[in-house]
Amino acid sequence: MIKISTYIHFTKEQQEQARRTDLANFLIGQGEKVRKSGSEYEWLDGSQKVTIRGHLWYHQYEQKGGDAIDFVRRFYNKDYAEAVEMLLNNGGSQIITSPPIEKEHKPFKLPPRNDRMSRVFSYLLLTRGIDKDVLYEFVRRKMIYESSDFHNAVFVGYDSNGIPRHAHKRGTVTSNSYKGNVAGSQPEFSFHWHGKSDKIFLFEAPIDMLSFVSMHKENWQEHSYAASCSVSDRVLFQCLNDNTNIKNVFLCFDNDEAGQTANKRIADKLNIQNEILVPTYKDWNEDLTFSEKGDEPICHQVL
Repeated sequence: MIKISTYIHFTKEQQEQARRTDLANFLIGQGEKVRKSGSEYEWLDGSQKVTIRGHLWYHQYEQKGGDAIDFVRRFYNKDYAEAVEMLLNNGGSQIITSPPIEKEHKPFKLPPRNDRMSRVFSYLLLTRGIDKDVLYEFVRRKMIYESSDFHNAVFVGYDSNGIPRHAHKRGTVTSNSYKGNVAGSQPEFSFHWHGKSDKIFLFEAPIDMLSFVSMHKENWQEHSYAASCSVSDRVLFQCLNDNTNIKNVFLCFDNDEAGQTANKRIADKLNIQNEILVPTYKDWNEDLTFSEKGDEPICHQVL
């Protein structure tokens, strides 16, 4: 059966009100379950995690996100007019209010460390093509290690006092693409490197960050790098706060709709010099692995 859309006129104010609906409140009103996780909320799309912050959402597995209207269109199979109407009727006024959910306080704790790193080295060096000198430097600084429970690669983020505040886990088995942040992680301290130059490069994932550095090794330690482990900008602004030398920001998210939307969103918030770097393929690791195979030269686009 073909679905016929009914024309409904909405004012700009109504559309903006719908777009900015608090999604956690909206989902509770729909009988859904949401869970508090730090300063964000989590909702499950089947078994896949969707992160929610106010009216914005991000699907961790699909690596796509958007606002409240996009959410209803994607997960409730509505067209634009139906999504706006549903939000206005079922929560459009809930723009600022916080959901009536008891906060879940989970202390941050690093996964147990394995005595050896054979699986992580094999995965990052052979499967992902990360440069060994680059990888060994991060390992030496205890920023990457192998967990003893599931043999995941663990990427650690420290605060300015050298205290671990964030950890991102990545499965090392090719058939298992598991990835996720350790409970209690603080997004503003996700995996990052402080250099002394005036440049910082922001990525979605630690492996993309390592891939970019592997392709641009000359004096790499002089610059700053950060992986948001999402499409958040919190680690970037924390790095800018902690490192006053930085005057130039390079936004390096994935070459897809979610990544480029995030690039432009963050660029609009910056009041210092910034550029957008776009990988030739889907992400920087694909650029690295294809260039190592000699398939074609990599020319990174600057917007």
